[in-house]
Amino acid sequence: PMPQTKFVVGKALKVGLKPIVAINKIDKSDERHVEVINEVFDLFAALDATDEQLDFPILYGSAKDGWMALKPEGPREDMSPLFDMVLDHVPPPPAEEGPLRLLVTTTQSDPYLGRIVTGRITSGTARPNMAVKALARDGSVVEQGRISKLLSARGLERVAIEEAGAGDIVSIAGLAEVNVADTICDLSVETALAAQPIDPPTLSMTFRVNDSPLAGREGDKVQSRVIRARLMREAEGNVALSVSDSPDADAFEVAGRGELQLAILIETMRREGFEMGVSRPRVLMHKGEDGSLEEPIEEVIIDVDEDYSGIVVQKLSERKADLVEMKPSGGGRTRLVFHAPTRGLIGYHGELLSDTRGTATMNRIYHGYAPFKGEISGRHTGVLISNGDGEAVAYALWNLEDRGPIMIDPGTKVYRGMIVGEHTRDNDLEVNVLKGKQLTNVRAAGKDEAVRLTPPKRLSLEAALAYIDEDELVEVTPKSIRLRKAMLDPHERKRASRKKEAEAAA
Repeated sequence: PMPQTKFVVGKALKVGLKPIVAINKIDKSDERHVEVINEVFDLFAALDATDEQLDFPILYGSAKDGWMALKPEGPREDMSPLFDMVLDHVPPPPAEEGPLRLLVTTTQSDPYLGRIVTGRITSGTARPNMAVKALARDGSVVEQGRISKLLSARGLERVAIEEAGAGDIVSIAGLAEVNVADTICDLSVETALAAQPIDPPTLSMTFRVNDSPLAGREGDKVQSRVIRARLMREAEGNVALSVSDSPDADAFEVAGRGELQLAILIETMRREGFEMGVSRPRVLMHKGEDGSLEEPIEEVIIDVDEDYSGIVVQKLSERKADLVEMKPSGGGRTRLVFHAPTRGLIGYHGELLSDTRGTATMNRIYHGYAPFKGEISGRHTGVLISNGDGEAVAYALWNLEDRGPIMIDPGTKVYRGMIVGEHTRDNDLEVNVLKGKQLTNVRAAGKDEAVRLTPPKRLSLEAALAYIDEDELVEVTPKSIRLRKAMLDPHERKRASRKKEAEAAA
């Protein structure tokens, strides 16, 4: 099973839900329902399912053809067996006596109603304009307010209702601070409902106002208040994301569950017209019960051709990952399961595709915290930094190719402090990409030989985030992705470097 399957099933089993197993695609010639049933049983057992949960009913069918049956051979008629199974096997929601209590399971933002939360009423009755409060998992009061709108689903539509009782699933508007796993209840209630904790964020990035010389030329949303409002709106509907202000008024700390989630947010924002600078992802460490430093660990499942399994194991071992399981998955492929530190997986997806010629698939999910596994080597090379503002010239780029791979094309607008290439050595080097070939009236411009340049090294957004160092930023605009130093002035960079060295020596 994929990590996301284990995650969802594990959460469902922990809250005591009774599973129904429906095996799809039973009409395929290579179906293997016996093996699937055994795999599902092993999965449930590994997730500490109870004896009652392990005694699950099984259905067989084809979603494409629209039928379900109690036996693999049929009858292949309609979906009635599935609906009957739900009615017979799933118990009705328990209706408890007492005042209103509702456990929030999802949140979303509405431009007219504000924050809307959805959950099932455990006890009591909810009505519009009713005074309620929200309790956190520890029983502390999050906020008090009134139900401005009470909504219920009718098919695919959401309609306003005047009353809902225990067992009903409803959506409530009127509370601005409530979140998933909070309890909305009557003012007399003091104890919150039991809820599964939300997995904590594992990575953090700094989103800041774009302060480069090219700021505002490609996007129309560049102000800090606009960026902050967009991030806060995203956090309202995404419980895996948290946004906080930083000491710098023009920067915000955004924490999430992985660099892919944060990269998707950045890509979405740049398509909406935002310009900003973002830092390299930072792993969120914490102290263990014994005071030791702990880091987030992820379970990584990689399906790869057998020929490439060796290089995958080697590369992930270098990133401090532990191989947990290795087994054939059919068709000449191997399934590898690792427990790897989150910081070791930053930027690995692109490297995996390169190593396996695009044949590998990777799935990952948060596993827990474990003792710090030691340092992981990062980028071994320095960068080439532009020392002036203007447009890059082909002749200057051609002269710099011996210094390392170039990352820009001729004619690209550059500025002082912008990264234009990768240095072959481990130090940064300031270069002039604006200097053209000096011509005389003996050698006219038309006599010049055409300069042949090596194609530039282009980085995607995910690759750029993984490539940059701690003192660098990715400048993101609707049309461009640029790499730059956080401090554009070379003298400021030198002072900061000397200060850092002095603090390390002390």
